[in-house]
Amino acid sequence: MMVASDLPITRAEVAGTVSRPDLAVIEVESGQELLARVRETMPDLVVVDMQMGNMGGMAVCHELLLEASYGSLESVPVLMLLDRRPDVFLARRSGADGWLVKPLDPIRLRRAVDALLAGGTFHDESYRPMSVPSPALGDAPSQMS
Repeated sequence: MMVASDLPITRAEVAGTVSRPDLAVIEVESGQELLARVRETMPDLVVVDMQMGNMGGMAVCHELLLEASYGSLESVPVLMLLDRRPDVFLARRSGADGWLVKPLDPIRLRRAVDALLAGGTFHDESYRPMSVPSPALGDAPSQMS
């Protein structure tokens, strides 16, 4: 598994949470470094911070998908770490297999990693706005008297 973030604390948090004997964690500081290391090691999973220097999570995700589409790399699942709930739109558009909204917690992080390593997806529902049903037009109170 590879973790990419320009913040050492984020890399350490992810690595410390998901570390186990059967899962090696490689930490990288940039999107460019991640792409080079993916070519070398072909990890089972990439965890990428959306907000990184000059090549963030969206760009990394797009690049990995493009390279896989023309056979340069095998497909690798991507878990994107989002700073806020509205970024889910961008994670979906980038083709990420899963996402987590910060702040991270160990339970959600382990669930997400396990789901992606098993070949599934993980879409974090944290901080999702509640749906409020709106009355049908005929049921709305009249504003005119």
